[in-house]
Amino acid sequence: MNTAQHATSNANGIYVTITLDEAIQRGESLITEIQLRKPKAGELRGVSLVELAQLDVTALQKVLPRITQPTLTNHEVNNLDLADLMSLGAEVAFFLAKKADRNMASPT
Repeated sequence: MNTAQHATSNANGIYVTITLDEAIQRGESLITEIQLRKPKAGELRGVSLVELAQLDVTALQKVLPRITQPTLTNHEVNNLDLADLMSLGAEVAFFLAKKADRNMASPT
């Protein structure tokens, strides 16, 4: 399974970079890394938090295009390698935890 390469934060939120097992072909270029941004409440509209925490594929399909950089299309999310989907989903679920809980779970 993929692991986050690094986490950063700034005034706009928390970001995690994931290296993909299988690159995404977009036109002439290959996407090998995806940066996830911790979603704001409005970006979770229409999604059950329970389903998102359980890595429900439909919930991830709705949320990932809203919080990825480069912005993934629905087609790209639907065609992700399963290991890559799990890695991205695990980071999204981790974002749902309280800051104190995330800090306790993060290796130092």
